Amino acid sequence: MQNGQPPEHPAQDPLPAPPPTPTAAPTTPPAAPVTAPPMPDIPAPPPHPAPMRLDLRVSKRILWIGAAVYPLHNIARVYSFVLRPKRKEALLRFLRYTAGTLAIGFIAMLPSVPSLTLGGGGEQHSGVAGYVTFIWSAAVVAEIFFLVDMLSVLTASPHHVLAIETSGASTALVTSQDPRQLDQIVGQISYAIDHPDTEFKVTVQSLTVSPKNYYFGDNVNMYGGSGNVGIGA
Repeated sequence: MQNGQPPEHPAQDPLPAPPPTPTAAPTTPPAAPVTAPPMPDIPAPPPHPAPMRLDLRVSKRILWIGAAVYPLHNIARVYSFVLRPKRKEALLRFLRYTAGTLAIGFIAMLPSVPSLTLGGGGEQHSGVAGYVTFIWSAAVVAEIFFLVDMLSVLTASPHHVLAIETSGASTALVTSQDPRQLDQIVGQISYAIDHPDTEFKVTVQSLTVSPKNYYFGDNVNMYGGSGNVGIGA
């Protein structure tokens, strides 16, 4: 202590202010996810119809094909063959129908030729034009029908079939995915005709085709002679 004055304290730095207390940020709920509108129900395409399966069986001298009954003693022939579509006939039929349609169209236009050549009033000309349009619209529709009919035969597939002919006019046709099965059934039916006690049962498929679009029967080539009678396709 000097001159009766209190001692001087050294200057002290002020204490640093405490850091500000962090405040929690206001929490906001997350936005709801945007959901896509539900897709409409689209119906599935219909499945292709499966070929109908049939039971072919022999029991007590009776041949059953589904619900049809054929006595074995009434069977004249049993054989298997390939049923082929009549593609050549379908093409010729289309050309023949096309020529006929064009001929009918031109004949139907004959009454309107003088009006188209000489001309006429507005109402008369529009009436003739409408008549001509109708004629050729009908021809185009007919051609489309003939074309679809031809294509249905040209794109048809051959089928391995089993034919059972009776002594009458009825003939049964069945098919199978395995052609060898049809040959085996021919032998089984032939054996059953000569052996009355034979019984068996197999599964085959029905044949759903238009007979007019397929060759059916035997192809017989005869040379010479006269008065020949054969089974033609």
